[in-house]
Parts: sequence; C-alpha cells; structure tokens
Amino acid sequence: MLVNHEYEQLLEGIKTKKAVLGVVGLGYVGLPLAVEMVKQGFTVIGIDVDPAKIDKIYQGESYITDISSEDLAAVVASGRFKPTTDYSMIAVIDALSICVPTPLSENQDPDTSYITSVVDQIKLHMKKGMLITLESTTYPGTTEELIQTEIEALGYKVGEDFFLCFSPERVDPSNVRFNTFNTPKVIGGTTEACLELGTALYSQYVQTVVPVTSPKVAEMSKLLENTFRSVNIAFINEMAMMCDRMGIDIWEVIDAAATKPFGFMPFYPGPGIGGHCIPLDPMYLSWKAKGFRFYSKFIELAQSTNDNMPYYVIGKTSTILNEYAKSIKKSSILILGMAYKPDISDLRESPGLEVYELFKENGANVEYYDPYAVSFRDKHGETVHSVAYDPAQFKKYDCMVLITNHSGLDYGEIAAMGVPIIDTRNAFKNYTLPHIYKIGHSVQHVEEPDVALIV
Repeated sequence: MLVNHEYEQLLEGIKTKKAVLGVVGLGYVGLPLAVEMVKQGFTVIGIDVDPAKIDKIYQGESYITDISSEDLAAVVASGRFKPTTDYSMIAVIDALSICVPTPLSENQDPDTSYITSVVDQIKLHMKKGMLITLESTTYPGTTEELIQTEIEALGYKVGEDFFLCFSPERVDPSNVRFNTFNTPKVIGGTTEACLELGTALYSQYVQTVVPVTSPKVAEMSKLLENTFRSVNIAFINEMAMMCDRMGIDIWEVIDAAATKPFGFMPFYPGPGIGGHCIPLDPMYLSWKAKGFRFYSKFIELAQSTNDNMPYYVIGKTSTILNEYAKSIKKSSILILGMAYKPDISDLRESPGLEVYELFKENGANVEYYDPYAVSFRDKHGETVHSVAYDPAQFKKYDCMVLITNHSGLDYGEIAAMGVPIIDTRNAFKNYTLPHIYKIGHSVQHVEEPDVALIV
C-alpha cells in the first residue's frame, strides 16, 4: 500500500479528531450521522440546500424522528456543528460524507442528479488529500463512475491525491434499538489506502465497521439487503391474497410457522411498501443488471406484487362495504394512519397515499387521521390535512381502513365504535368482532346488515 503525506496527515487527523468532517444532505441519514460525529468529538460542517433545515438546526429544533430537539440543541451548543447552505465550505473539509437522495425517475430509472450536483461542487472546492464517502443508496459502480472518474479528470489520482469509499446507510427510522452508533457499517474503498482511511474514520463514531474489498461490493450489499426484504414481503403479500381466496387466516398461519426455531423468518403482509429504501433500491439493481443483459424476474415480480397491494385493499373494502349494502362511491371512508411505518411522520412512498388516491378516484368521500403525519400533498398538489381524533365523528364513517399501526392509537376504543374496519396490519388482533376484517382472511358474510353501523 502506498503511504504518502496526504494519507499520513489525514490518518493523524482522524486519530486525534482534529480532522474537519463534512456531511452533505442533512436529512434522515445525514443529520443523525453529523450529530454522532460531533458527539464523538469531531468538528462537523453540515451542508444542505434547504435553508429552512439550517434555521431549524440553529434553533435546536429537530425535524428528524431519531434526533431529539434536546440532543440537537446540545450538539449545536458545543460549537462543533456548523450547518450551512454554502458549498464553498468544502474547501476546509478533510473527510466528506455524501448523504443525498437517490430517487427513481417516472420511468423507474435511477435519478443520480443529486449525487452529480454534489460532485460538481466538490470539483470546484475540494482540497488535496480529502476522503470522500458516498452513503446514498445507488447501483453498483456509481462511486467509480460518478465520483472517481470525474475527480480524476481534474488530474487527481485516487488513493494518492484523494481517497474514495462507499458506505451504505442503514437507517431504520424510529428503531429504538439500533442507531447510527451501534448499527454495523459496511465500507468499501477504491484502493487499499482508501479503505484504511475510511475504516479508521468510521470506527471513530460507529461501533462495528465491516470492511469489504471494493465500493461495488458495498453498493451491492445494500441492494441485496433491501431486495431480500422486497421479495419476501411480496411473497407474503401473495400468500395473504391466496389465503383470502381459500378462507384461511394468513396471520394465524404466520404465527404458527414462526414457532419453527430454524429455517423460517416471519414477514408480514400489508397495504404495500413504503419508505425510501424498499420501494426504490431493488429497481436500481434491476436497472443496472439490464446493462449486463441480465433480467431479474424476482425483482420485477416482487415490485409488481407489492405495487398491487393498494388495489387489493380497495377491492377488499368494496367487498366489505357490499356486505352492508354500500359501495365505495359516495361512502365516507376514514384512513387510519398515513405514514409508511408506525410512530413516525415519514410519508415517503407510503402505500396509504396510493390508497387515498384510489378511494378518491372511485368516488369515496375519504379523509385520514394520523397523529404524526399531519398533512400531505395529493397528486393534484392540494394539501390534505389529518382530521382530529374525535370518536363521535369517527362513528359517522361508513368504514375505516387501518393503514399504519401507530402504537398510540386506542384500538379498543376504535373497535368499540361499531364501524366496519379493514385492518391491513393485524392491529386489531385482540378484538374478534364481526365488523373487524383483516387482509389475508376471507370476508364472513353478514346475514343481516346493521344499518346503525354505517350511518
């Protein structure tokens, strides 16, 4: 391994914590990372294009579920966290972590424009000897193609004049057990020197660092993790629809299978998949594979199955309303929970948004209640606000559809309202009442519809 002045200087700065660290993108990945860096004794420059985020940080007001406002205020008060919108600050940064979004285009192709924009700024302001680590989830080869190639075109040589790694984020919003510090971190370096520096740096603020032989391996590992989840969720969603048809309770089936102490891992059905990772990451892999004339049937099939779940929920609702001599059209429907997972406000790719739009398209008078996600923009750009929690008003709906099983919902009180409920998360498992229906379980016919339940 070539050891030069730049390598030795940066390694010494990392060990003594005198190196200035930088994080581009202060969202659900970047802000917790920056906060942990500061907690471990580093000076950190955080860069984000959104001035509102910068203002909130300086006010000690957290906009990320996993970072309390108290912790954020303490980090700001330390004087070692310097958020800014000014990309020229890259010139004083020794090690930069890129944590920007990587969405899909309308054609389900990777949109790497955020990464490209950051690289353009790095090219303008970087100093010799900088370590750059990409954390944004993307396809194998991105680190070399979009970063290494661009910077080397300026005359810098990777592993000598600058250092380059990929280390995929593994953030699970609202997870009370695993956080930035104690979640193992995979990292791959473009050269041996890059990997040594990247490992040394992340070891300062992550408990366990897992080095791999290249950025491509690290990039692929992230896609494997989330494609594994996507495929298995799709499988259990398909099993749920099968059990529905066969008159078997999928939730009881899963509980029974999960008693096997080996060879089985429980996954659970739902109204679809949400968040930044599972709906998007597998498509990055599928897109890249096509460049090698490899077509992943599992990925495409899983995406199709999961994308179909909101339509299944609509069909299920229609069947249940029919039992009460109602149709979706002109029915008053309340969606319970809109966030993509419990106890957070995150609406990214939430299946609830699609369910809402489908109900509207089918003529329903639909509203939603979510104690965390208080508003969203519909596909027409109109702002939709959560209704207030009001048991008296809730009783007036024709049915309720549980999308997000927030722990703070009073399931007993809601069940006692007598309104037909379509439960997509098995949240009402403790309430075996005739007006509560689950996905993955066939509808039991109502012999004499009780009009009082649906007025």
